[in-house]
Amino acid sequence: MRMVWDMTKLAAVPKVWDAEEVVKADGRFFFTEGPKRGRRPRGVRAIWYESEKYQKKATRVFAWLGVPEGAGRKKVPGIVLVHGGGGTAFADWVRMWNERGYAAIAMDTCGHVPCGPEYGKWDSHEYSGPILEKAFEEIDLPVKEQWPCHAVSAVIRGHSLLRSLPQVDPKRVGICGISWGGYLTSISMGVDDRFRFAVPIYGCGFLGEQSAWEGEFEKLGAERARKWLKWWDPSNYIPKAKLPTLWVTGSNDFAYNLRMVNDSCRVHGGRPMLSVGVRYGHSHKHGWKRRESMAFADSVCLKGEPMVRVVRQGMKAGKAFAAFDRRMTPKGAWLCFTTDEGKWQERFWRMRKVEIGAGVVSAEVPAKARAWFFNFKDARGLISSSGMEEDRR
Repeated sequence: MRMVWDMTKLAAVPKVWDAEEVVKADGRFFFTEGPKRGRRPRGVRAIWYESEKYQKKATRVFAWLGVPEGAGRKKVPGIVLVHGGGGTAFADWVRMWNERGYAAIAMDTCGHVPCGPEYGKWDSHEYSGPILEKAFEEIDLPVKEQWPCHAVSAVIRGHSLLRSLPQVDPKRVGICGISWGGYLTSISMGVDDRFRFAVPIYGCGFLGEQSAWEGEFEKLGAERARKWLKWWDPSNYIPKAKLPTLWVTGSNDFAYNLRMVNDSCRVHGGRPMLSVGVRYGHSHKHGWKRRESMAFADSVCLKGEPMVRVVRQGMKAGKAFAAFDRRMTPKGAWLCFTTDEGKWQERFWRMRKVEIGAGVVSAEVPAKARAWFFNFKDARGLISSSGMEEDRR
């Protein structure tokens, strides 16, 4: 399949405009997720940057940009932050990473500004491109007029801008996206090989596998649905990604089910890690609370303590096992399993604590189990997971 994006073009530093006057002139800006607008965090500035043409007109992307206090004496790592559906660019998210020691940029990928009469009802602007709400129905437009093309371009141009800052080490810039932002992260990491690491939260590939968008594909019809999946499903791009990657999700995520995430890990071009919270919720704030994303970034960029890494798994002598890197000893381990069938979102998962051996855990899988995986926790309480195994009888 021909690549949609021209990386030579997207790798160039985009033109930037100041957006501070827009923010100061309108008291309806939101700085965090939720019904309350929040307070603008210090050290985070508002900008526009150029993006792809849409319907032959120039477009711009709104973004929040921030660097850690004192950055400049020594170059710092960076991160590109990609919001999910219903969200926008979040200044608070930028500040969270600034306080961790990272320069950060959070852009709106849907042609909006983080401003409106209430949360989720975002204003568009005169330089807007296509919107997420029409991502499926516009499949018959030229590919470069469609939302996934523009959204990924906005992400990669934001990356090009961030890594160009004099305070930033361009060899240590990663990406983290939540929900639809995880979807865009899953594509972007396979298109832009300059990223140092990636943390997709919830979002992944294989949207044709019992995802929250089954109804959208039904409305498209079989032929147009195949066309959409051919162009825009992340599974087409994930195999090109070889960078350190951590997928963070919940066992019953309503949008991107566990099999979708598991299959995305399976086709990844490197050795991705997985972190599954049993019955964990889905929102930007839920994603922000998962400390695994920052710990993983630190382990790649700041020589931080790594999380437990599963190096091998399978069945042996009638038992499921998962071997882990012995340099990272877990403090606890559990077999997580479900005896339910049907939709992944509705299955109930049970947890059974298991003994930790010398670099391996093993457990008998209950006879009625339909799927299972191991969870590990380290001394910090961070979760690492093995891949999910299924009994497909």
